[in-house]
Amino acid sequence: MAAQIATWQTTGDRRSIFLSCYSMMTHNMFAGVTAGRFADREWVYQLIHNFADYYFVALDAYEAQQPTLPQVWRLAYDMARQPDTPVVQSLLLGVNAHINHDLVLVLADMLGPEWADLPPSKREERHRDYCEVNAVIAETTDRVQDEVVEPYARMMNLIDVMCGPLDEWCTSKLLRNWRADVWQQAIQIVEHPDQATRHTLRQQADLLALRRIELLRDSGNVGARVFGYPLRWLGRLRML
Repeated sequence: MAAQIATWQTTGDRRSIFLSCYSMMTHNMFAGVTAGRFADREWVYQLIHNFADYYFVALDAYEAQQPTLPQVWRLAYDMARQPDTPVVQSLLLGVNAHINHDLVLVLADMLGPEWADLPPSKREERHRDYCEVNAVIAETTDRVQDEVVEPYARMMNLIDVMCGPLDEWCTSKLLRNWRADVWQQAIQIVEHPDQATRHTLRQQADLLALRRIELLRDSGNVGARVFGYPLRWLGRLRML
């Protein structure tokens, strides 16, 4: 991550905005594992690595212009590289793709082989460890605001009026809503008995994450306001 960030910052590639944030989050996650914040340290450690693998697989596919690249990542990278995309929006595009697409699949990959054999107590432990990640991310938000978002905004003379403060987005939208949605989507994939349906549900993660970008990009102030709503709310509003 550090090497890629340095390369992008040298060339002025604004994809470094999300990756700088993600690097901070990852550093704090490793610190949390070392500090004993998680019940199953090995499982969380593997989650961190698998999650990062998904990011770099998508990046490699984008650079190679592979048709297999999820559309949500293609659009997120394309928009982040545009000079008129606001800084916070560039960040949220990456967060959306990595959480609402990648994390669904990472969880399904990890939980699928073991879920049927896990006792209820162990399933609940997995969920508690997953939710503890929310706390680690929340603790990193102020640093991301100070060290990533504000310096970029000053350097590029950009004011992210539409998206509002990063603190507000991360706490009220991204953490509470998106990660709860992701867990439910992953469990739905894992528990469905039909393999073809599981494949369809995995593909749906890309479509739902892509729709969130479209809300942010195409729906003006209304889209920006509902961008981080839970899926059930967006469904009721007929926006997904």
